[in-house]
Amino acid sequence: MSSANPTDHTATPALQASRLAHFPISLFSIVMGTAGLAIGWQKAAHLLGWPNAVGLALTLLASVVFAITAIFYAAKLARHPEAVAAERLHPVRMNFFPTFSIGILLLAIAWSGPAPAAAGWLWAAGAAVHLAFTLMTMSSWIHHTHFEVHHLNPAWFIPVVGNIIVPVVGVRYAPVEISWFFFSIGLVFWMILFTVVMYRLFFHAPLALRLTPTLFILLAPPSVGFIAYSNLVGGLDAFGHILYHTALFLALLLASNALRFFRIPFFASAWAYSFPLAALSIATLRMAELGGSPFFGVLGGALLVLTSGVIALLAARTVKAIAAGEICKPE
Repeated sequence: MSSANPTDHTATPALQASRLAHFPISLFSIVMGTAGLAIGWQKAAHLLGWPNAVGLALTLLASVVFAITAIFYAAKLARHPEAVAAERLHPVRMNFFPTFSIGILLLAIAWSGPAPAAAGWLWAAGAAVHLAFTLMTMSSWIHHTHFEVHHLNPAWFIPVVGNIIVPVVGVRYAPVEISWFFFSIGLVFWMILFTVVMYRLFFHAPLALRLTPTLFILLAPPSVGFIAYSNLVGGLDAFGHILYHTALFLALLLASNALRFFRIPFFASAWAYSFPLAALSIATLRMAELGGSPFFGVLGGALLVLTSGVIALLAARTVKAIAAGEICKPE
């Protein structure tokens, strides 16, 4: 009996090291979902009179989650640089590196009300880092030697379309041309990637079960694009309507396939549901704010409640998966 204990103790650090080596960069998508929900509640407090304290609490929670995730990934980089390099070359995981900079940009938006000066520094850092990730990732796409069509999935939107987030508060912190620069990158490459991704979905094998939740990422570009564009032009015009209603149609398309998503076992990739739903909720509230039908206020509130429930469920399932050792292991 006593001889077994030393073995257990010596195995524990090795197990912990192994789990750290498999700490996925995609866990920064938890920050995206939480920060997006915080921004949604802030918007609802402004437009619908919902409790402002909820938005602030979620902003603090998103900041803590970002800090914890960043610390763990920095430890992985320090102790297992070869594992980080492998993720960087992986045809799917490489596209999640910009979730780090997107998390910073979303925290900048969330803090722009309570702490505008600090938010400005966050915005500048997030924009610069995201541009670097965009250039790095697109260079990898262009000069690749191992990508195939089946590697393509909606997560490929993340590096380039994340640029659309920059103008949401960028118009407050920098000359407007900088916001137009980032918006143009995101919009043009969204159109290109949307065409390529739909080709892959229509004419090739279905996505792997683990990647199926990434279909919700289709919602994010037109939703965030509408918010950013309305901030850039200062109102609602025909192109703004096109962006928003494209997002609304994609939401209906995904909702019509809801049973397929309900049948999928829980994976960490399920956090792909969170930020796109939050973005659509915020975009709908923005439609209400810009003088659309009162229907959009009701719909925006309903979507925010739905998003809150989804994220609460994802958080509970994630905690359960961590406790069971199902996260941070080889796939």
